[in-house]
Amino acid sequence: MSEMKKRPLRGGMKELTGKKRSMKGSAQLAPVPAVLVTCSDGEKKDIVTVAWTGTVCTHPPMTYISLRPERYSYEIIQKSGEFVINLPTASLVKELDLCGMKSGRNLDKFSACRLTEVPASQVSAPLLAESPLSLECKVTQVLELGTHHMFLAEIVAVDADEALFNTEGRLCLEKAGLLAYAHGAYYPLGKAVGLFGFSTKKKKKK
Repeated sequence: MSEMKKRPLRGGMKELTGKKRSMKGSAQLAPVPAVLVTCSDGEKKDIVTVAWTGTVCTHPPMTYISLRPERYSYEIIQKSGEFVINLPTASLVKELDLCGMKSGRNLDKFSACRLTEVPASQVSAPLLAESPLSLECKVTQVLELGTHHMFLAEIVAVDADEALFNTEGRLCLEKAGLLAYAHGAYYPLGKAVGLFGFSTKKKKKK
């Protein structure tokens, strides 16, 4: 067996050995998005923090969120069949944490967090003005998987803040100051270390 290629490490981590310790299967994928999901059924509304979310399909554009059935927002989304995924900036980390710790049964999170509701174009759930990017979603299927139920949904509209567009009209999401979640902690996204496809890009001839 050839020796593992040494790579630079950051954050004070010990040098990797290449040897793996096997553990019981668990949800250890990281980092993951940490998003603010808004929902409304016409009578009730809520904001819930979700880390179990991601992209499912490009065409049609599909996403998902996984929620415990006992969550207050679960019954709202189940009734309405709609929700909005709002990407938070690092400056919203306190609000993001609170919306995951408190229940909408006992607290108006919009008011408590001083977050501004904006009407969506395709769904009844509101957007958050403080979020740089919001995904309007309509549920297509609910999968009862165990502790969490997965709401598969089509992204029917995307709403981006005007500040994220350059002079050519390109969306520059890297300017948004987004964050991620990993093992109980929130982290701001750092400096890019490469662009998609850079490893196979041919060098220009001088």
